Amino acid sequence: MTRIHYSWIILFIAFFANIVAAIVISSTGVFLTPFEQELGWDRSVISLAFGITLFSYGLSGPFMAALLEVIGLRKMMTISMATLVIGTSLAFLMTEPWQLIIIWGVIFGLGSSVFLTVLSPYIANRWFEKRRGLVVGILTSSTATGQLILLPVLAAIIENYSWKHAIGLIMSLSFIMFILIFLFMRNSPREMGILPYGQVDKTEDEPINQNKENPIIIAFRGLFEALRIKEFWLLAGSFFICGLSTNGLIGTHFISLCITFGIPMVTAASLLSFMGVFNLIGTTLSGWLSDRFDNRWLLFWYYGLRGASLALLPFALSQGSYWLIIIFTIFYGLDWIATVPPTISISRKIFGIQKSAIIYGWIFAAHQLGAAVAAFGGGLIYQYFNTYTWAFFLAGVFCIFASLFVILIKKEKVALSTSN
Repeated sequence: MTRIHYSWIILFIAFFANIVAAIVISSTGVFLTPFEQELGWDRSVISLAFGITLFSYGLSGPFMAALLEVIGLRKMMTISMATLVIGTSLAFLMTEPWQLIIIWGVIFGLGSSVFLTVLSPYIANRWFEKRRGLVVGILTSSTATGQLILLPVLAAIIENYSWKHAIGLIMSLSFIMFILIFLFMRNSPREMGILPYGQVDKTEDEPINQNKENPIIIAFRGLFEALRIKEFWLLAGSFFICGLSTNGLIGTHFISLCITFGIPMVTAASLLSFMGVFNLIGTTLSGWLSDRFDNRWLLFWYYGLRGASLALLPFALSQGSYWLIIIFTIFYGLDWIATVPPTISISRKIFGIQKSAIIYGWIFAAHQLGAAVAAFGGGLIYQYFNTYTWAFFLAGVFCIFASLFVILIKKEKVALSTSN
């Protein structure tokens, strides 16, 4: 009987840890209206808190990558999941908007960061020699899996009970994952006396976490090196637009957009969940494709088609046609996080395995800056115009620009400093 390589067990644990961290972030859409109605908070203030969440977990990504180098994978994941447990516990005590900003914006942002930013490329680079694109696709799609399974459940709990019961479910799942990570997670294949999956040459064993420098210094050194490279700016710019058009706009405002057109919350959450089904398929397929095709052209088509669909969404809703909405849901779901595996693959090829995790962390920070802009900006646009139409149309236009950015990226690896 063939023994399962432990790299796949690591992938399994990381997959479910990502699900829990992702539902903390993607659940903002179902909590926006209850917070507004039950607590009497202004929508723009709630959107600000959710925007800070998106920005803080993205901005902390490169520092989390540096911390992974210093303290190791197991300890980093354990601390991060414990932070989510603490944050969800404190959420029961919220009575003022500033508490929402601290708990959701800061604690949830920091707790989810390592799972949703640099964990996928780190595990793919350290635990796998083969199937790296597929591994990144699987781990990235885990965010869609959580959305698929849990968003309708959370919406139903909120409608039938209260938002506190929904928070309780997230807290319970976070605690379960904390135990699993503590018991079964490992730092590296070398720690277990094995090689990364697919590697046969022991002389090319995976890097050891020996860097004891200050993580802040490590992270900013990676940034300063990357700032000199045109490809970094192109990737960061396109990923800024990626975050703006996904987490920030759809993740935060899609349910509210549907409600403005008379679609009930549970139905809207189910549409977002249905989107997650195809997100899971599209992202995994994108990982497979990124191992086989030019990643720049993959990104070109992903961004271009996404832009067209976003610009047409308000029209589909205004027509009251569920068929058009379902078509959008399927199409957008396939495209949602499909950009991540090619972006990680390009980062690895351009900046090398040793540098790519931290530099990708900064690229992802740009992604979350874009998400924060859309989360807050979408609320402001709605408050000013009493419609989301302009927000979605502008996001579609920006996606066209992103499709042009990625074509300008060079295929070959660039020279970076070799200092640690």
